[in-house]
Amino acid sequence: MTTVLSLLLLVAVLLGIFAAGLSRRAGAAGFTVAYLLLGIVLTPVLLHPLLLLLLFAVLAVLLIDSLRIRLISQPAQGALKKMMPPMSATEKEALEAGTTWWEKDLFSGKPDWRKFAGMKLHRLSQRERAFLDGETEALCAMLDEWQIHHELKDLPEDAWQFIKDKGFLGLIIPEEYGGLHFSPYAQSRVLSKIASRSSVAAVSVMVPNSLGPGELLAKYGTDAQKCYWLPRLARGEEIPCFGLTSPEAGSDAGAIPDNGVVCRGTYDGEEVLGIRLNLSKRWITLAPIATVVGLAFKLRDPDGLLGDQQDLGICCALVPAGLEGMEIGRRHNPGAAFMNGPITGRDVFIPMDLLIGGQDYIGRGWQMLVECLGAGRGISLPALSTAAGESAYLLVGAFARIRRQFGIPVGKFEGVQEASAEIAASAYTLEAYRAFVTRALDDGAPSVLTAMAKYHATEMMRQVVNLSMDILGGRGIQLGPRNFMALTYQVVPIGITVEGANILTRSMIIFGQGAMRCHPYLADELAALDDDSPAGVAHFDQLFTAHIGHTLSVISCGILQGLGLGWLSKYDFAPPIMRRWYRRFDRLAAVFAATADIALATLGGDLKRREMLSARLGDVHSQLVIASALIKFHSEQPHSRDNDEHAEYALQRAHGAALQALDGLYRNFPQRWLGCLLRVVFFPLGLPTAPVTDEQRRRLGDAMLKDQPVRRMLAERVSLNTEPDDAMGRVHATFALLQEVEPFYEQYLRAEDSLPGSSVAEKLDAAVKSGIVTAEQAEQLARYDAMRYDCLLTDAFDRNLESLDVRPNRP
Repeated sequence: MTTVLSLLLLVAVLLGIFAAGLSRRAGAAGFTVAYLLLGIVLTPVLLHPLLLLLLFAVLAVLLIDSLRIRLISQPAQGALKKMMPPMSATEKEALEAGTTWWEKDLFSGKPDWRKFAGMKLHRLSQRERAFLDGETEALCAMLDEWQIHHELKDLPEDAWQFIKDKGFLGLIIPEEYGGLHFSPYAQSRVLSKIASRSSVAAVSVMVPNSLGPGELLAKYGTDAQKCYWLPRLARGEEIPCFGLTSPEAGSDAGAIPDNGVVCRGTYDGEEVLGIRLNLSKRWITLAPIATVVGLAFKLRDPDGLLGDQQDLGICCALVPAGLEGMEIGRRHNPGAAFMNGPITGRDVFIPMDLLIGGQDYIGRGWQMLVECLGAGRGISLPALSTAAGESAYLLVGAFARIRRQFGIPVGKFEGVQEASAEIAASAYTLEAYRAFVTRALDDGAPSVLTAMAKYHATEMMRQVVNLSMDILGGRGIQLGPRNFMALTYQVVPIGITVEGANILTRSMIIFGQGAMRCHPYLADELAALDDDSPAGVAHFDQLFTAHIGHTLSVISCGILQGLGLGWLSKYDFAPPIMRRWYRRFDRLAAVFAATADIALATLGGDLKRREMLSARLGDVHSQLVIASALIKFHSEQPHSRDNDEHAEYALQRAHGAALQALDGLYRNFPQRWLGCLLRVVFFPLGLPTAPVTDEQRRRLGDAMLKDQPVRRMLAERVSLNTEPDDAMGRVHATFALLQEVEPFYEQYLRAEDSLPGSSVAEKLDAAVKSGIVTAEQAEQLARYDAMRYDCLLTDAFDRNLESLDVRPNRP
């Protein structure tokens, strides 16, 4: 019995040493002292010569560098070199591009929550707020999505001119070149406000401010390129597009078939050194109206005009759309009316000074592109998704209160509340996520974080819009100027597809790139594998032993927190309502880091091909980030019960999604015994399950129907039209009037069946005579009833679905 107790105590000592992250020498000394004391006091068998010899042999390997290198690190280096698959040049460039932020802290398994609590989200400047309330609202007032989509097939000319004149195409361009140079958060707010009125307008503004010539020039352009092109782009004198995707190459940039050859040619009447391009691009937004094309292509120098190297890699260039050989102007039909089309070019000659960044950036095109993907992934697409979520919250919530069935608002039915609660939680999460990710973009270009944002924001948009259509029923599917949801439903697949299809992003990029960019040692270890020199082996040994120590540390933290010792952490810097969430996600961070390290160690390069496992690890990492966004956003909102309930529901959902991903990972681990062991070690009492309750669903479903702080906060982020003849405006206006009349409206409804008369007017007259309502209240109720009925109607057309038939159809 004493032997078992001693072994348990030694395991506890080891866990404590590893969890504390002690150095090798301090940890070895501490364990040795504990071992000898237990042998003297409790279990003499521990002092057996053979056991002591084994102990000192292990300590020698641990502490003597030459011995450890020869017995452990050098064999490990050789084994890992064989296990790891070769990495393409584009993969290396993608992994080296961009920065990291809080997602790296989470991947470490030991995030500094106190540092996190001190972080502040971005606020709009006075100039940004003025633009949002002024020019952006003015643009929104010019937009009618039904007209844009079904009649004009484009933005109105006056809207296009307004966009150019007011600087919407230069949100990212520095002020010294005539741009507005807004913060990432302000860019997102502008785009989402526009998207709340028109996705076509939002996409049209988004592209020049996302991956494209403007951003590439601002970051990498020569002084001459910046001085010439950026002011023209900021003023809208040039309309840019960017050609990346080819018919046979989408996300795999290494497979780009478009090519350029270094040669001499004639440009503007002079013979110069340049590039002859052949290209075929598709799905290029703004291509039909673009005046300048940003282009990604492979460059070759077969005649050695630039040096000895023939294959120069991927490059980016500016190509005026009117050059000889360029074919541009045709349109694709992506299901929305924004400009999108193919570009082809045959023997198009450009001078070297049209290479973005000049000759110094030859071969660095893919790195440039990956570093600039942050705007599209972290700003533009999440902004569109956030607009969809917030609009759904406001419009569907209002409609579900206005529309009555069986004598009560449809939003009161529990089946509807189950869907509306998800809409509410997603809208709140999207706003929190947007604020968090754009804050990260203030500090750099975190490629992993923005990939997460793109995937999860667009997936939440898909879920929100689908649930909205469920609640709206027939009101949502009948197309016409009154429909406020169908066109959003129609464009959802676009967000899912662009900037890397969501399947690819989830299964390959988030964890695949995240492990390399966020793990504290992995990338450096892999870089050191090929150096077999004594110095190289010694360097690998330092990294490898530090990696092992890190793995043991996070495993120990995960085990100790699983045993309940996480409750010893007070998190006194956090508000009381959030402390349990800090504790839960702190534990999950440790479990995730440990599980990821074990998966990498046991599967090696094979994990890259096991995409479902990789996707689940990415899901856990992503939910940790989403939870962080929710905690941070909640803390910066004015205190209210509704803010608490939205945050609690969303955090509960993120926690459950992370646990579900871990459960799926453990169940499907290739070594089934190891999956079972990990489950038992990290969750000895079983995976904690605390799903969202029905009561939470009811409360959040009810909140969507009310004028409360979260609704008002979300309403500030959209363009809130209240015109009664507008698709969205009639819902908002009717909902606003309902707030005023509801107390005496409910009195009238309770008596309605007993009142004489066959029309609303007759029954209201009877209600006045009976003293149920006053004459003034009856007048308000008559106006509300007319607006309510108008709000429920769907459009009717002639037989050919060409002209609206606007005859009233109320008996």
